[in-house]
Amino acid sequence: MSNDNDEDLSMWDEALDEQAEAAAKGSAQAETVDLEELTEDDVEITGEEKRRLDTILDIPVTISMEVGRSNISIRNLLQLNQGSVVELDRVAGEALDVLVNGTLIAHGEVVVVNDKFGIRLTDVISQVERIKKLK
Repeated sequence: MSNDNDEDLSMWDEALDEQAEAAAKGSAQAETVDLEELTEDDVEITGEEKRRLDTILDIPVTISMEVGRSNISIRNLLQLNQGSVVELDRVAGEALDVLVNGTLIAHGEVVVVNDKFGIRLTDVISQVERIKKLK
């Protein structure tokens, strides 16, 4: 098991070294690449594609649920204490945003299961829509 981890770390080290070399050479200019249009019919995966996919499936990501946001001054932030209420930009009962590494992927509602909070996804953003938002 540690051998796989060593290989993964080695791959990351090589990639970081390449990135540092490219930055040092001043070749940090972005290249335009034409991508294939994603369709729901593209579900067949070859052995090589499965191997590549398996490489990234274990990469950890941060998933967060956003109830709402508020902008306040530092003065007001420093005055917050136990019992303070901060008004958010959402209406009670409105769907929460589900973000993965800061990217919106779904909307959901809070549920309680076995005395623990959870979220029930009510609307998942399609892959095509997510990619369009990146452009």
